[in-house]
Amino acid sequence: MTYFEGPFQALAHRGFAHASAGTEGLENSLAAFGAAVDLGYRYVETDAHGTIDGVAVALHDESLDRTTDGAGLVAELPWSEVREARIGGVEPVPLLEDLLGGWPDLRVNIDVKHASGVGPVARAIEKTASWDRVCVTSFEPARRRATLTKLSRPVATSAGRREIATFLTGVRLHVRPLARRALHDVDALQVPVSEGSVTVVDAASIEAAHALGKKLHVWTIDDPDEMNRLIDEGVDGLITDRADLLKDVLIERGLWD
Repeated sequence: MTYFEGPFQALAHRGFAHASAGTEGLENSLAAFGAAVDLGYRYVETDAHGTIDGVAVALHDESLDRTTDGAGLVAELPWSEVREARIGGVEPVPLLEDLLGGWPDLRVNIDVKHASGVGPVARAIEKTASWDRVCVTSFEPARRRATLTKLSRPVATSAGRREIATFLTGVRLHVRPLARRALHDVDALQVPVSEGSVTVVDAASIEAAHALGKKLHVWTIDDPDEMNRLIDEGVDGLITDRADLLKDVLIERGLWD
């Protein structure tokens, strides 16, 4: 198994946490990931943090406050406390290893959100032997690289913010060696369409990424017209909160398998 399979990768952002699946407000829960799998998704995106006692959990925020009925910073809490919190007051915060182990064929994009997650994320990947079906990324390249050093086998990777900024500088200035160096140790870029006033995804950046043999995925795209426009431009994947709408678009275009 290789992580990037087929002509297009559709990723359910934090699972599929939407009213149509009965999972609204339950992002990064096993229920939301299960809803994405039930729709036929083979890729999901999640975020990861580590508890104070070294347990990797699938959660976006540093704290429990926004999405759960618990409170406090995950990195300062033991798993015995985090496990009592309920996402949306209903679903438990999942162990990363339960996500990886619960669906053995599911590909999981893991954003290491905090330094606390480095060792725990690596241990979860090792414990579930998930090397071929994870993509490890982080806004901070140092966190991604630190995670990789703890793995016994290579995994797919995606660039961090500084690498992406350097790549774009190389593209805009037509300095291809700079763009190449920026992405020398990653397999993909996962980016927004724009960052403030800066356009990130356009014909030039897509062409440059492909010339370097890198995949380009765009987040977080929930509008079908924008989905179609980006696919027409040649992106390799989309990360979405509206897994249902993206599936419909891909079926219409013959890209859903």
